[in-house]
Amino acid sequence: MEFVTEEIASQPDCWSRAAALAEQVGGTLPQRGERVAVVGCGTSWFMAQSYAALREAAGHGETDAFTATELPTGRRYDRVVALTRSGTTTEVLAILGELRGQVPTVAVTADPQTPVMDLADDVVVLDFADEKSVVQTRFATSALTLLRTHLGANLTTAVADAKTAVAEPLPSGATERRQFTYLGSGWTIGLANEAALKMREASLSWTESYPAMEYRHGPMSITDEASVVWFLGVPPPGLVEEVRGIGALVVSEPERDPVAELIRIQRLAVEIGAGKGLDPDRPRNLTRSVILAGSATEGQ
Repeated sequence: MEFVTEEIASQPDCWSRAAALAEQVGGTLPQRGERVAVVGCGTSWFMAQSYAALREAAGHGETDAFTATELPTGRRYDRVVALTRSGTTTEVLAILGELRGQVPTVAVTADPQTPVMDLADDVVVLDFADEKSVVQTRFATSALTLLRTHLGANLTTAVADAKTAVAEPLPSGATERRQFTYLGSGWTIGLANEAALKMREASLSWTESYPAMEYRHGPMSITDEASVVWFLGVPPPGLVEEVRGIGALVVSEPERDPVAELIRIQRLAVEIGAGKGLDPDRPRNLTRSVILAGSATEGQ
């Protein structure tokens, strides 16, 4: 069994632990009313997008998400949150170093033996969610669970949905399709972006992601009988029927927690990749840690 398969299946337990941890470390995470920026690279950036949308929608304060190289350092923030699984991401370490002494920073990481421990003012360690696979799954969703819980969400139902998503069959016929589009709205746009990244990494599939309403403005042209269109969260009225009319396989579970739906997408990516003879733990051209300008950095 691949590492990633075990790591995907462990997510319900990891989420429960992350939710419990949120109660212990709440003082180090952004406080209500603060203006906050969240930074990360790859998967962590997409989790930042989801958290930023959730936090602002919940009335906790203005919240922006940036890939680590694009944070506008001249803009005033009360706190900067950095998401980094390895704690060695070159771009994240660089921005934390630049911000040191200017704005409070907190990092969420999986490895307490890395440089981020010294560069961030505060650190939250999710070592129970660390991963051996290059493909990032449980750390990302556990970090988002931590942050969602800190915003006041009760994720008991989400954990139950995750258990279902780990065990239930994948959508019938999905593994035979050749093109995948993931659509989200509000905070689930980040999840759609992450879903597309997982499919590209683990299965080398033709995959795209969009805000659901933007999909009508051009991207729909690629959809046909060989496509899967997967909604994260509640789809806009009429769009499911419209896409089915084109002939695509539509997947929509609006009653399920959208992060739990991401688990099924992770499983689909691994299954398609394995069917192509790929190694889901070691995607082509990627490593868990790479070197940039003489420094170690994670591939996610």
